[in-house]
Amino acid sequence: MLYIVLLHYPVYNKEGKIVTTAIANMDIHDIARLTKTYAARRLYIVNPIPEQRNLAQEIIDHWKEGYGATFNKFRQAAFELIKTEERLSDVLTDIFRETGNVPRIVVTGANFSGDLLKFAEFGKMLKNDNVPYILVFGTGSGIADEVVNMADYRLEPIRGNGSYNHLAVRSAVAIVLDRVMGVKS
Repeated sequence: MLYIVLLHYPVYNKEGKIVTTAIANMDIHDIARLTKTYAARRLYIVNPIPEQRNLAQEIIDHWKEGYGATFNKFRQAAFELIKTEERLSDVLTDIFRETGNVPRIVVTGANFSGDLLKFAEFGKMLKNDNVPYILVFGTGSGIADEVVNMADYRLEPIRGNGSYNHLAVRSAVAIVLDRVMGVKS
């Protein structure tokens, strides 16, 4: 059971300070569609600022129940999987209530090294384990250490052909989900 988390707090800014980042409309659209495509159970958007969550909810409602729902049924199906939460702990509680199991936390990061969970290994765990996993993607310049340190696993970073490694979060989600959940031919 896979759940996706888009974390806006606590994350780092480019100066290494813990901040709350703004919710981006395109992240909601693209990551919801990825969540549906790769059969994850839900996308959680975590942001402690009520006005940001309200904005996200307005966008979600437009595509679930408003004009967007009749305009694009495919997008409506993806947006039905989204839920906003104030804190990561709220996500854990929600999944525990749904499944009866404490979810295992897998975090992502461009600069991780050391003992890391491989994409293929994580894919096997998802197929073979009957427990919930949350896959946490950070916005800004990455997930704060307080979240990384509470995680059960740190997923290996995406490696390109060059030294540059600062992808847009929606690009990172697409690549990671395909490497973990994609059909291998």
